[in-house]
Amino acid sequence: MKTLNQFTKILSTTMLPALLFAVLIAGCGDDNNSGPNGPTPDTTPPTVSSTNPINGATGVAVINATFSEPMNASTISQTSFTVKGPGTTAVAGAVSYDAANNRASFVPSSALAASTAFTATITTAAKDVAGNALASNYVWNFTSSAGATVQQPVNLASAVDYAVLAGSTITNTGNTTITGDVGLSPGTAVTGFPPGIITGTTHVADPAAAQAKLDLTTAYNDAKGRTLGPVSVAGNLGGLTLPPGLYKSTSGLAISSGDLTLDAQGNANAVWIFQIASTLTTTTGRKVILSGGAKAANIFWQVGTSATLGTTSVFKGTIMADQSITMNTGASLEGRVLARIGGVTLAGNTIVRPTP
Repeated sequence: MKTLNQFTKILSTTMLPALLFAVLIAGCGDDNNSGPNGPTPDTTPPTVSSTNPINGATGVAVINATFSEPMNASTISQTSFTVKGPGTTAVAGAVSYDAANNRASFVPSSALAASTAFTATITTAAKDVAGNALASNYVWNFTSSAGATVQQPVNLASAVDYAVLAGSTITNTGNTTITGDVGLSPGTAVTGFPPGIITGTTHVADPAAAQAKLDLTTAYNDAKGRTLGPVSVAGNLGGLTLPPGLYKSTSGLAISSGDLTLDAQGNANAVWIFQIASTLTTTTGRKVILSGGAKAANIFWQVGTSATLGTTSVFKGTIMADQSITMNTGASLEGRVLARIGGVTLAGNTIVRPTP
């Protein structure tokens, strides 16, 4: 009995504190652990969420694929991103990865052959940052245009003099400055001037505004009806560089997670026309950047519903929206905001009508 008591005493004075210490340490583990063995590993395969051109499109300006999550840049290469055409002929080109937009791009070494079918493939060699590969190859097809196309500018007629033109209302808050005429028809409510400043003539429900609205409708329909060599685009244009041309989206377009560059490639008469089936949006601080001699006067955005320019964003070109246009606080525009039916809403913006 004496021996048993001594053993119990030794256990209570040595092993029990050690056991309590071990329990305490286990309880102080990483609060982010989802289980006793640490975080649950990421085993979800990445997917391709969008492509340019879209599957089945005719006309190519850029070739890229956007992933559902961040990818391991070292796995995005000429091995994992291929373009072939005609048939199984490999297209030579460079592959790059834009981590900010989860986007892989393929730039052909030379111009693609005209009127030719191509197949682009992202293979299972592409992996996310956790090491997960695509579940299967992602394949899409497109056809190049018949040849280089040159777009003519959209004729705005009398609407060319306007920096702001709307159908229902023009509403401003803050120190907006507008260089160019302001027109409203058939609506009659123009509010917020002052504090807003207009350097130009204001036409409210007068014959000049009514004619400008008619000319806007004609210009809108002209831009919407262009069919010469359209290039299909979709989703986010942020981070892209686009040459002159006609760009067509069957849904909305956004400029987010990167700026959009329009490169005239040395042609001061280069024209861009964007046909957008629904909305146009930019996120906070995003920019449209002009290079290679590009001019804001030669950029036209035909918007099927409404346009919204994000806070402090910098935009270029004439926006012709079927419904309304909103410029959030601090957004600036070299161009025009022309709303056919709805209103234009401003908030401490700078709008300068472009020079030819």
